[in-house]
Amino acid sequence: MPPRSIAILGGGLTGLSSAYHLSRRFPAAQVTLIEKHARLGGWVHSERVKIPGTDASVLLEAGPRTLRPNSKAVLELIHLLRLEDKVITVPKTAPAAKARFLYIPPSHSSDASISGLQRLPSSILTLLSSPLLPLILPAVLREPFKGANRPPGARDESVDAFLSRRFGEPFARTFGSALVHGIYATDSRKLSVRAAFRSVWEAEERGGGSVVRGFLLGRKDKVKGGVGDAYELGGMEDVMREVSVYSFADGMETLTTALEEQLLLTKNVNIMRNTGVSNLRMVQDHSFEISHSSNQTLNVTHVVSALSLSTLHDITSQKQDNDPTSKSRSTNLVLAPAPIPHLKANPMTSVRVVNLVFPCPPSHIIPAGFGYLIPRPPAGYPTSSSSDSDASSPLGILGTVFDSCSLSRQDKLPGGEEEYTKLTMMTGGPYPIPPLPTSTSYAYTGSTPPFIRSLLEELQIQLGKNVPDPVYWRIWENQACIPTLAPGHLDRMAEMKDVLDMSGPGSAGGDKEKGAVGWDGRLAVVGAGVGGVSVGDCVEAGRSVGVNWV
Repeated sequence: MPPRSIAILGGGLTGLSSAYHLSRRFPAAQVTLIEKHARLGGWVHSERVKIPGTDASVLLEAGPRTLRPNSKAVLELIHLLRLEDKVITVPKTAPAAKARFLYIPPSHSSDASISGLQRLPSSILTLLSSPLLPLILPAVLREPFKGANRPPGARDESVDAFLSRRFGEPFARTFGSALVHGIYATDSRKLSVRAAFRSVWEAEERGGGSVVRGFLLGRKDKVKGGVGDAYELGGMEDVMREVSVYSFADGMETLTTALEEQLLLTKNVNIMRNTGVSNLRMVQDHSFEISHSSNQTLNVTHVVSALSLSTLHDITSQKQDNDPTSKSRSTNLVLAPAPIPHLKANPMTSVRVVNLVFPCPPSHIIPAGFGYLIPRPPAGYPTSSSSDSDASSPLGILGTVFDSCSLSRQDKLPGGEEEYTKLTMMTGGPYPIPPLPTSTSYAYTGSTPPFIRSLLEELQIQLGKNVPDPVYWRIWENQACIPTLAPGHLDRMAEMKDVLDMSGPGSAGGDKEKGAVGWDGRLAVVGAGVGGVSVGDCVEAGRSVGVNWV
């Protein structure tokens, strides 16, 4: 039976996508989106700021800043929300698409030729002339001739363990840890390879134990698309031909703002802001009661949780009195569904993002390219922000994005695009984060505090060039923003889904006499902590949710 009413918990990107697609799929159902903050969009946050003393303005991003054109779910939203004219693209031939860098601190290698800012090879010719050749070529050439060495019965392992096993420890630490810093902002020794890079795991299986051989053989099965594969793309596939990455003229928040505006115009959607959920209960007719900060109860037939898994644990694990005489606020008997497993399995990582704007052309301080990442220190991560166990990473810098090279069209610079340079530095993740400065923006101080000064000193070392004082800077503190999908994640999520889908008392080992029941498939759990952290993953999760609610 189709849902009569749906509550979506969490107004981030996944929640917004869920509300949009569910309101279209079930036009007769009342859809309620509940968000604890006044602002929707979650970690997608764009801000346009004026350069002091000028008519120029720049677009700053606190979270994701570019998209790859491989997510049809995002392209579909752009078409449906009529955002085509707001898209800005970076072609595959642009320096930002072709040039990406690693910064290898001198303390990371005894080979001085490898240290410093190194361009990653993008072809055989650039590999042969690259200082990174001794790290890459032997590891890749030897891998197909290694015997299959996956541990018997292994269903998953960390990214670092996988790459070390197939390509060697130096390769895994230098390239694997840097890649994970850039995507998940976490320790590659703690991240599931199956969950984060499933194609690599499958290539090893396809290649009879060799990753290289598996990729050379290619996939025989067609990669599955989204719901029904019937994406409404309009002309977006043509727009994205030969495109490396893309964004929007006014930043990534263009997408979440457009979703919000569309939901506000949709008759069967209600948005509750500044509303925190405190309890989620299933009642006698297998519908739900949701207690929230307005001291009221919302009754719905179906629920989508786009909250962090730990928050879902908190609102579902409160002890429910299953005594027949116990009543909920709506006078329905409160049931005690089987506990949802594994909601506390994955830790969350925090990232401090720092935007910097310099009063000089990009060519004065940065090479043409996308940016650089920094590998894990050989001795591991320091245990405190004041630790001197690795002097090369005192501020916990994960990498730097050269925004001016790829996203200069977002900025409004009357004097020309060569007048300013915009960078973004990412810090934190597996590193301890120093205390937050008292001010998080140049607009509040008009000066450069010690934390920013220290970043600038480190930036000069990494770029190998003198860096002027910024004319604007902004700090974003993204607390617990990215889940670390620990090894075994996919199996845990399958077990969680089994519990959510089971129905009836006594199912899945439940005790019928004690009233244990299933969740009847009426509670869907989605978001970055379940199916992937990218913008495309989150939008696709919202598009797919509730497809079986018929």
